[in-house]
Amino acid sequence: MSKNKELFVTAFALFSMFFGAGNLLLPPLLGYQAGDQWFWVVLGFMITAVVIPIFGILAHARLQGSMFDFGKKVSPLFSTIFCIVIYVIAVAIPSPRTAAATHEISIFPNFGTNALLTSSIYFALVLIFALNRSKILNFIGKFLTPLIVSILLLIIGIGLCMPHEAVEASNFDIPLFKGLLEGYQTFDAIGAVVIGGVIIISLNLKGLNSFEEKKTLIAKSGWIAGLGLFIMYAGLILLGSYFSSEIDIDMNASNDMKRATLLRGISLATLGNIGTAFLSVLVALACFTTAVGIITGTADYFKELFHNSQKAYVSTAILASILGVLVGQLDFHYIVVIAIPVLSFVYPITIVLIFLNIIPQKIATPLLFRAVVAITFVFGLFDAIFYFYPDSIFLKNFREVIPLGIYDFGWVLPALVTFLVLGLMPKKA
Repeated sequence: MSKNKELFVTAFALFSMFFGAGNLLLPPLLGYQAGDQWFWVVLGFMITAVVIPIFGILAHARLQGSMFDFGKKVSPLFSTIFCIVIYVIAVAIPSPRTAAATHEISIFPNFGTNALLTSSIYFALVLIFALNRSKILNFIGKFLTPLIVSILLLIIGIGLCMPHEAVEASNFDIPLFKGLLEGYQTFDAIGAVVIGGVIIISLNLKGLNSFEEKKTLIAKSGWIAGLGLFIMYAGLILLGSYFSSEIDIDMNASNDMKRATLLRGISLATLGNIGTAFLSVLVALACFTTAVGIITGTADYFKELFHNSQKAYVSTAILASILGVLVGQLDFHYIVVIAIPVLSFVYPITIVLIFLNIIPQKIATPLLFRAVVAITFVFGLFDAIFYFYPDSIFLKNFREVIPLGIYDFGWVLPALVTFLVLGLMPKKA
């Protein structure tokens, strides 16, 4: 395969593993509520939903190991625990939710089947892909992603070229900050540290052994995937803004319901009755490629953890698929109640590890890693505890005193100050 073809296959695979159902459903509603201030929302959303995750891919390009390498300067024990927590969350929450979204949006409205049947077939297909490890990158990059991109561009292109009524006024007081918050809550930085490992092992399996060649390929494919994500997110947010005065949705409904209703309305408005079929295919493919990335990445990690054991890889892939079927039958409200506090705790740590691994190595000393992660750990822990004790006067006061604390960003300033103090300290010769 030529270098250019390899580059675009890798970039397309990266794009589709990032672009799950949530990434498809969230931007249009954000644009719908942003109205005439859509540009500022796009800008904020791109910083947290595109730039930070792509930095995660750039960190992988430099490290060329696994997620374990992100935190090993803190300590090997810390990094092992961090990896296990991330992978358990990935297979227990987002992976089953991809099957649930596929069932609710793509399968049930068209076929009326029950969720157990959908999840069983869905994860059987995911498992087949995961067990054919060496073919994943090519199949997703060559076949599935072009189909996803084609449908997206069709909907966005037609929607933007249609005549529209005047755009509604924004519902947001500070659109830029709202975009930052919504992009942050995609938790795609976690996706970056999981998916990047999948890409590296896939390239190794294809016989690409040169460190510098892989570094260049992964970095370039990351930027291309990031550009693709930017175009799609911006297009979907703008579409939502354009249709803000034309499609009525029940603002008292759940966020998931509002997002699905709006996207369905946009698909019908742009493509007519066939729009529902296109949307069904789009959601199913977006969900499927993300689930394949999650389960493959998890199996890769446990294979490495157990001394490159193929049995560990197969067992993990099977268990993760079974878990996806079982968890998919539960009430997700109760799962999310537990998942959100855990994510609010580990996500800031993930972000600081990404940044610490892309800065010059002469600055990124083990001391800097440990100090910044420790500070982030402490302030992130307060956010996680607050979810369980929202009426605590102490925690409320603490969050109000810390800059950005009420937005779950209380860790940002302390981590930044710690980084600047230790990073600018003169180093011993």
